[in-house]
Amino acid sequence: MSFSFGKSFKITIFGESHGACVGVAIEGCPPGQEIDTSLIQKALDNRKPGQSIITTQRREKDKVETLSGILNGKTTGAPLVLLVRNKDVDSSFYEEIKNTPRPGHADLAAWFRYNGFHDYRGGGIFSGRMTAAFVMAGAVAKQILAEKGIKVLAHAIQIGNVRICREISNEEIEKNVYTSNVRCADLEVSGKMKEEILKVKKEGDSVGGIIECRVLGIPPGIGNPIFDSIESVLSHMIFSIPGVKGIGFGSGFDCVSMKGSEHNDPFFLKDGKIVTATNNAGGILGGISDGMPIVFRVAVKPTSSIMKLQKTVDLKRMKECKIRVRGRHDPCIAVRAVPVIEAATCIVLVDLCRDISFEDK
Repeated sequence: MSFSFGKSFKITIFGESHGACVGVAIEGCPPGQEIDTSLIQKALDNRKPGQSIITTQRREKDKVETLSGILNGKTTGAPLVLLVRNKDVDSSFYEEIKNTPRPGHADLAAWFRYNGFHDYRGGGIFSGRMTAAFVMAGAVAKQILAEKGIKVLAHAIQIGNVRICREISNEEIEKNVYTSNVRCADLEVSGKMKEEILKVKKEGDSVGGIIECRVLGIPPGIGNPIFDSIESVLSHMIFSIPGVKGIGFGSGFDCVSMKGSEHNDPFFLKDGKIVTATNNAGGILGGISDGMPIVFRVAVKPTSSIMKLQKTVDLKRMKECKIRVRGRHDPCIAVRAVPVIEAATCIVLVDLCRDISFEDK
């Protein structure tokens, strides 16, 4: 089973959490595009499991394999196919609970949708493991965007009840995020976030988080109104990431407590260019980029797999019962979602910017 996204830059992901592999086929890479596979590997390393005590202890090396589309370091015009193998798989627990859907997971919905024939091991196609494909495609897209002067930065601004309470610079994000176990640019707050995760982990529970993403260097005039607005296509992609429950651009939901005079971003001239004094619109007006940084925040739910006893139903006997989820799980999936949000955004932007020349912007 595979799933596709994009028009000019199209990705198709395939595989399953406990299957042989997880991979992505990318169509639309211009021939002759230089691709550094070490940067793809670096992106995978930022996402891979088993890196610390606050992530799942599933040990996957996630070494990228290139099956087609690259020759002598450059794209050939053929579909670029990348994958990682699933090596550290333990499906024994899932055999025990295949008839008892886990609360918060897609188990029950998948049972209804696929008449009980879905792959229940590790969540199958619904697993966060599938985001390895997003990251591989995003690492390719990121290299294409870099040539256009576009940079995408993501960082955790809240884990549970611990939140950053100051402005974070772009430089801090670039410097600190991947030195922090929780992918937070404020290293002091980062330690408190880690404590929050360890606390709920000890309780056999989990916690969610908020990730902020910034797009720098995108010129004005990118995007389309109504159905293909930047918000529309970004939201489509971001909500394709398992665990995402909300997204807000610019001021987001805070706009409801603001007056129009507070929310409107005044225009002024700076070095001959039109800029805004604030960025409550998140760099997007009418679905089109206005030249300011695109800024949005993503809400990621607490991990559904927890050690606490929960109520469920035995689908075979149609009786109520209880379940305690065992196995190796992240107490906070928002941590490893940071590079995924970054990658997904790069994929969307390459698709939007593919046939646009930036010289006249």
